[in-house]
Amino acid sequence: MRELTLRSVSTEQTRKIGERLGRLLEAGDVLVLTGDLGAGKTQLTKGIARAMGVEGEVTSPTFALEAVHEGTQMPLYHFDLYRLHDADELGDAGLWDVLGGDGPCVIEWGEQFADEIGDERLDVFVTRLEEQAAPGEEPERSVRLVAHDARGEQVIDALADEPLVAAFQVFAKDN
Repeated sequence: MRELTLRSVSTEQTRKIGERLGRLLEAGDVLVLTGDLGAGKTQLTKGIARAMGVEGEVTSPTFALEAVHEGTQMPLYHFDLYRLHDADELGDAGLWDVLGGDGPCVIEWGEQFADEIGDERLDVFVTRLEEQAAPGEEPERSVRLVAHDARGEQVIDALADEPLVAAFQVFAKDN
């Protein structure tokens, strides 16, 4: 299992990490984004969407559960599963219709359904580094990617090779 950890010092930098990631995504790729409220999951998704040529506003589809964003080459499927409590609800949310489909799938709050989603995914953990921030200061973020399959490892390797990713303080690890 391959991992890569990046650090972001701003919202725009989190979006830029998303852009770098978005340039690498292919149809059928699945990213499960995990993090507390306000950690930066949607900001990362905005960067992914920007890299894919999505022109409209990207917000977390908390109540709709799914948003389809048309990119220049393929669609981006964006899910927010925060309100789901049972795996039986995934079909009604439309997840099974797009997994392995014609565009990448970004799933916020999908960690609770990791077994159902399967191992063909890249987990992305976004964490606010509160303990390192001064009082009243916006904390940095840690963005940790964990591959569960060969495709996820390819994405991590390509992301780690990006020249500007070094600016995000890269830490890589093989398990």
